[in-house]
Amino acid sequence: MHISYYNIYIYIYYTCTSMTADKQKTLMLRHEECERKEACEVDVCVCVRACGACAAGTAEAAGGERDGGWGRVCAFLQKLGKKADSRSLRLSHCDLTATDLLELATLLRLLPRLEELDVSWNELIGGCLAALTSHLQQVGGVRALRLCSCRLTAADVAALGEALGSVPLLEVLDLSWNSGVGGVALQCLLGKLPPPLRELHLVACRLTAADATALGMVSAAPGLCVLDLSCNPQLAQEVDAGGFMALASRLPHAAALATLRLQDCGLRPGGSLHHLPSLRELDLSCNKSLAGGLDALAPHLAHLTHLESLDLHQCRLTHSDLEALIQVLPCLVGLTQLDVSSNQEAGGVADRLVAALPLPQMRRLPLNSCSLNRDSFTALALAVPCLLSVDVSWCKVVGGRLALLLDALQPSVVLELRLSSCDLTTEDLRAACRRGVLSSLRALDVSYNGSVGEDGWSALLAAGGLASLRDVDLSLRPLTSAPCSAWLPALLRALPGLPALNRLAAQRWTAGPRDREQLTHSLRKRGNTSFSHSGGTDSGSCRLPPGLL
Repeated sequence: MHISYYNIYIYIYYTCTSMTADKQKTLMLRHEECERKEACEVDVCVCVRACGACAAGTAEAAGGERDGGWGRVCAFLQKLGKKADSRSLRLSHCDLTATDLLELATLLRLLPRLEELDVSWNELIGGCLAALTSHLQQVGGVRALRLCSCRLTAADVAALGEALGSVPLLEVLDLSWNSGVGGVALQCLLGKLPPPLRELHLVACRLTAADATALGMVSAAPGLCVLDLSCNPQLAQEVDAGGFMALASRLPHAAALATLRLQDCGLRPGGSLHHLPSLRELDLSCNKSLAGGLDALAPHLAHLTHLESLDLHQCRLTHSDLEALIQVLPCLVGLTQLDVSSNQEAGGVADRLVAALPLPQMRRLPLNSCSLNRDSFTALALAVPCLLSVDVSWCKVVGGRLALLLDALQPSVVLELRLSSCDLTTEDLRAACRRGVLSSLRALDVSYNGSVGEDGWSALLAAGGLASLRDVDLSLRPLTSAPCSAWLPALLRALPGLPALNRLAAQRWTAGPRDREQLTHSLRKRGNTSFSHSGGTDSGSCRLPPGLL
């Protein structure tokens, strides 16, 4: 990525406030030569170092700059649509350019109390991170640094590694969604992590087995609590020595490790994850290579006695895998969340799965896309009284039997009810209204249930007692449509009684111009509800004005 002469000029202008005009001109002429040679990020680093001493200036100049410095910070953030905070700079999704990054670097010395710096999701700053990292010594108290999805290069990672020594209090480092992070530069950076580091996030960084070996060094951070390596499918690829096995063998040295996320990392049967005494959350989801081999991993799970959350969704678990899991569940006495959703075989053993769980303390047990049968659906009713979230979406057996599930729910406990594509009937929704189980719900998903009649939707919306609802999804499935005129009046009457509602999805329901106008008016008066609707009208598209989204 090339940095223009204009960017360098801006940098000098903001940084060298104490430099005389002659010296500024001399320095600019020096970089004019770089411009003719197509200056790159290396040249910017030279500029940063050349101007750094000048930026400090004399004590008197620094004092004068400090007086008006906060105004500069506020002006910069206002330009980006952000509010100033002396302790936190959150600039994600701001479309920052190289020029913005250079200007931001000069402002860091005006923020001595800064603790959080987030420039995530700004892809234009990739390749010139050195302009920022070379100034991190100005904010040595930073505790959280987030650089997600910035198109970081190996040079950026190397520059960050060199700068880590200037932020000795760093506790959170997030480099996720940067495909250029893995490699030698990252391996060098891992050896320079400050001792206070508590969280390291490297999601979707194209990490390889060589990186996995280097990640074993994170055990040198005695306070590491969260390690997220998800979405790196080559991380556990087979190698002759080292690789993921080397990482797994070193993790027990991270005595404080409480959260380990390895979603979609290409894990294979036989991996060792025991001797992690502090582990409370383990995510092994989307590792389809585990299919048929969970019995080799299950004995290690039995040693994780403090485990509270285990995620195995979308792992293609076989019947034997689930049998092995059922055998180990009684050992997990602290378990409150178990996710085996999107495993088709789970529906056939759900009754035994439920029987093996510590039901009084369970809070989440999603079984969506698990092919539940009648027996397993009946068994699920035993587990739901204590659950905060109930998700049986894409399980067709629910249709016509929803009352069985609703009778077991505790209205004062359950916060989420997800019933997408369950072949619900009109009577199912009427039953939901009569039982009053929706009174504490914050999220209700009844989308993709086109078999519900108009009376069912009207009854649901007219029931009342939905004051806690924040998120409602009534959408129809793709390639279908239906008019909403029959139940729209019930929705309009219900809106004043839904003060917490901030999202209403009604995809593919069609509305006439008059109905659309009424709904638009009602939502405008609320001012805080996002409405998602892509149905058709007599005149074509029926998307509401952007101001309501």
